[in-house]
Amino acid sequence: MTSGPSAHHSASFSLTLRIRLRDTPGSFAELARAIADAGGLLDAIDLVRVEGRTKVRDVTVLATDADHADSIAAACTALPGIEVERVSDRTFLLHLGGKIHMAANAPVKTRDDLSMAYTPGVARVCQAIAADPDTAWNLTVKRNTVAVVTDGTAVLGLGDIGPLAAMPVMEGKALLFKEFAGVDAWPICLDTKDPDEIVSAVNAIAPGFGGINLEDISAPRCFEIEERLRDQLDIPVFHDDQHGTAVVVLAAFLNALKVVGKRIEDVQVVVTGVGAAGVAVTDTLQAAGVTRVVGCDSKGAIWRGRPDLGGVKHAYAERTNPDNFKGTADEALEGADAFIGLSQPRAITKTGVARMADSAIVFAMANPTPEIAPEEIEGLAAVIATGRSDYPNQINNVLAFPGIFRGALDVRASAITSGMEVAAGHAIAGIIADDELSADYIVPSVFNRGVAAGVADAVASAAEREGVARRSRESTPPPSAESLLRA
Repeated sequence: MTSGPSAHHSASFSLTLRIRLRDTPGSFAELARAIADAGGLLDAIDLVRVEGRTKVRDVTVLATDADHADSIAAACTALPGIEVERVSDRTFLLHLGGKIHMAANAPVKTRDDLSMAYTPGVARVCQAIAADPDTAWNLTVKRNTVAVVTDGTAVLGLGDIGPLAAMPVMEGKALLFKEFAGVDAWPICLDTKDPDEIVSAVNAIAPGFGGINLEDISAPRCFEIEERLRDQLDIPVFHDDQHGTAVVVLAAFLNALKVVGKRIEDVQVVVTGVGAAGVAVTDTLQAAGVTRVVGCDSKGAIWRGRPDLGGVKHAYAERTNPDNFKGTADEALEGADAFIGLSQPRAITKTGVARMADSAIVFAMANPTPEIAPEEIEGLAAVIATGRSDYPNQINNVLAFPGIFRGALDVRASAITSGMEVAAGHAIAGIIADDELSADYIVPSVFNRGVAAGVADAVASAAEREGVARRSRESTPPPSAESLLRA
């Protein structure tokens, strides 16, 4: 088996094979040839040990998918004179025991340590918090902790796989919070799909957290759950599938407009997919200055008076599509300046893109297969972005959520507002200097450590402007023990 010309080798499908082979000229070349013939890509070769006239090596190979990885392992096992001792899937190895753990901030090595960290000394701290609940922000982990809450109903592209199977994604989210913004996050996977029970559960755990990140909850329930929690809690509630996506789309959109030389208030935008992400992207673009948006679902444009529209789509129709256009998504593209896809493969066609305005912007973000392949519209669109890492301009939420929560926690924000989200989008866009922008570089790297810090600064400042900050952001060292109870 060989991989096709458009196949993408990925560490997500990588193997480490522990191989014993003869220490003779050409023996490893045979192995390398078998891997190449199977379409694998050699990534690393490590000598484990030498045993007489044999060598044991760990050979790491990249594949394109799980079946391809299996075929590579089978090709190596079939070679005469070579023994495959073990095949390890590197992605599964990374998840052994989970990806996160709790670590102590204070040592407990002596009687004194124990008496202060726990009983009897801790009782005084509890009494101080009972007398003044605000001191919990200084005296507990609340000041830096976010709950990542899911019911497992809309996980990645996998759909409803349940709360237990959702855990690896929620752990990954917590890992990214810590790695990119120093925020302590913890996965909370709820074994219920009932909105009332989810809202009740989150309300019950909220005192121990400084923010709530809702994740992978299916639409339309996610809208109700988020709205109710935002109304009931005095800490930020943020559904990342909606608003994280919207913030990064806005950032990419602002820079794409600079590349093509258009103003945000002048452009016409077509959106396919009017679910959680599509609605939030539309709202954020409108908050940033876009005035003409036509949203489309599988039946075509969302227009006022369309008889099959439910609550969310009915409300969407009321605030979009000013000309009440009633055609298909492809027809809506005629003369449009930008397309933003949050839907499914083949939602639009090459013919539709060809009818767009000059210097068209196309964000085809369905994963893993975009609404239209970038190769199909090369030369038709001036700027193209996707949700994939193997094309330029990946729209990736990790650019947004760590910094957004970092900034919100720093000022003890009571909410995350649309103004804070727009500020985050502008901050991400501003990471790339104008003289560095190009059609293939409108989104900064997720590994640019300046992104989270820049987003945090912008969000904190916006929170203060909008009156949801409970303290000013401080650049000074942590307060002294004497001042903690007075804060």
